[in-house]
Amino acid sequence: MNHFRTYQGRIFSGLLIIAIGVIFLLANMDRLDFGDFISTYWPMILIFIGLWHLLSSGFRNAGFPLVLIVVGLFFQLNNWDVISGSVWTYFWPLLIIAAGLWIIFKPKHRVFSDKAPEIKSDDIGAFIIFSGLKRRFESEKFRGGKATVIFGGIDLDLTQTKLVDNQATVELTAIFGGINLFVPRDWKVVVDSSSILGGVDDKHSPIPATAVQATLYVKATAILGGIDIKN
Repeated sequence: MNHFRTYQGRIFSGLLIIAIGVIFLLANMDRLDFGDFISTYWPMILIFIGLWHLLSSGFRNAGFPLVLIVVGLFFQLNNWDVISGSVWTYFWPLLIIAAGLWIIFKPKHRVFSDKAPEIKSDDIGAFIIFSGLKRRFESEKFRGGKATVIFGGIDLDLTQTKLVDNQATVELTAIFGGINLFVPRDWKVVVDSSSILGGVDDKHSPIPATAVQATLYVKATAILGGIDIKN
C-alpha cells in the first residue's frame, strides 16, 4: 500500500511538472499570455498542493490539504467571476469554515502519544468564545485538562500546582485568539504542536534533567492564533 501511494504521488508530481512545461511552451509559442494566465489560475497551485498531500498521505492527514483546496477553490471561483463582490466579504467566513474542517480532519498528535498520560479528568475545562479568561491553579494534584479559545484570550497559571504522579497532559486550541500557559521553572515541558497561519511558542526555559520535578505534555493547536508557554 505504501508503494502504491508513493507511485500515485510520483504520477501526480510528474503530471504537474508536465503541465508547467506545457504552459511555458505555449507562452513561448505566443499561444497564451503567461502573465494573464498566472494571474487567473494561480489559485490552482493551492488546489494541486492540497491534492498532492492527500494522495501522498493516503488521505490520512486530510486537514491541511482540505484547507488549501477550499481556499484555492474560493480564489479560483473569484477569478472566474463566479463569486462577485469584494473578496474579503467572503474570505473571512471561508477561513472559519476551513478552520472547522481542519479541526475535524486534522491528524492526531503523535510525537508523544505513547508517553503522555490520557486526559481522564479535565481540571481546566475552559471553552471561551468572544471573551477572555484568567485562571490560576493551586492544586496539589493537578491532572491536566483542555482549553479552547475562539476570538478571545486565555491565561492559565500553573506555577503554584503540583502534578499527579509528576506528569500530566493539557490540550490547548486557539482559533483567532491566544492562550498563555505559565508553568513552574522546574517542570519539563514537551510540546506537540500544529498550526495554520498561527504559531505555538515554547518560551519555557529548559533546565538540566537532574533538576526536573515533573513533566507536562502540551498538545497545542493554533489556527490564526497563538499559544505561548512561559515560566
